[in-house]
Amino acid sequence: MNVLIIEDEKPAARRLGRLLSDQEIEVSNMLHSVEESIEWFQNNPHPDLIFLDIQLSDGLSFEIFDAVEVKSAIIFTTAYDEYALQAFKLNSIDYLLKPIDEEELESAVKKYRNFKPENRKIPVDFNDIKNLLVNPLEREFKKRFTAKVGQHIKIINADEVECFYSENKGTYAATSDGRNYLLETTLEQLEEELSPQTFFRVSRKFYVNINHIADIISYTNSRLQIKFVHFKDHEVIVSRERVKDFKLWLE
Repeated sequence: MNVLIIEDEKPAARRLGRLLSDQEIEVSNMLHSVEESIEWFQNNPHPDLIFLDIQLSDGLSFEIFDAVEVKSAIIFTTAYDEYALQAFKLNSIDYLLKPIDEEELESAVKKYRNFKPENRKIPVDFNDIKNLLVNPLEREFKKRFTAKVGQHIKIINADEVECFYSENKGTYAATSDGRNYLLETTLEQLEEELSPQTFFRVSRKFYVNINHIADIISYTNSRLQIKFVHFKDHEVIVSRERVKDFKLWLE
C-alpha cells in the first residue's frame, strides 16, 4: 500500500506516520501545503491512499483537487465539529478526528483494505464538503476565558496563560502575573479549544504554552522538566510517553 500524508502541522504528520508504521504501513511522502502538494501530484505517481488534512497553512486542501485530478482514495483527518463530519463519511472512505486515536486509525485502514480494487477510487464531492465546513473553518481557537474572583468576573487572555493544570478535580490557569485562576472547564475540553501550535498537553495534569517556557531540563526516567518564569507551585514534568511528541512539537 502506497500512502501519502498531507498535513501542515509537522509534529501531527510525523505522529500519524509513526502510528501507520506501527501497523506496518509505509508512508511514501509527507506534504505540508497546497502549493507543495499540487507540484508533487503533477510530477509523481499518485498513491493508493491519502490521509488529508482539511485546512493547510496556505489554504484549503480542496484547492489541490481543483488544480489536479487526484486518483487516490482519501481518509480525512480533521479537528472540526462533528456536525460537519457526515460529509466525510458519505464522500470518502472515512474520517479521523484529531487527536487521532490508534484504534480508529486501524479501523479506517481496515475499511480501506476491505474495498474491492475496482472500487478503491472513492468519488469525493469537495464542493459539498466545503459548503458544510465554511463555518467551522472560519472559527478561531479560543482566545480568552473567564474566572470568578469573589464578586467579580476576571477575563483571562489565552496568550497570558503559562500553563493550565488540574488539581483536586479543578482546572486552573496559571498566568504570567503569577496568579492562578479556577476555570469551569477540563483539560480534555481545552485540548479541543486551544491552538495546537501554541499549547501542548505534556501529561495528564499539565497543558503548557510554548511562549512561556523559560527552560527545559533533563529529568529522571527519560522525562523532561519544564520551567516557567512565574509558575512555581508544582513541578511540571513531561511524561515519558509524551517526550518524543513534545520534542517534535518544539521544532
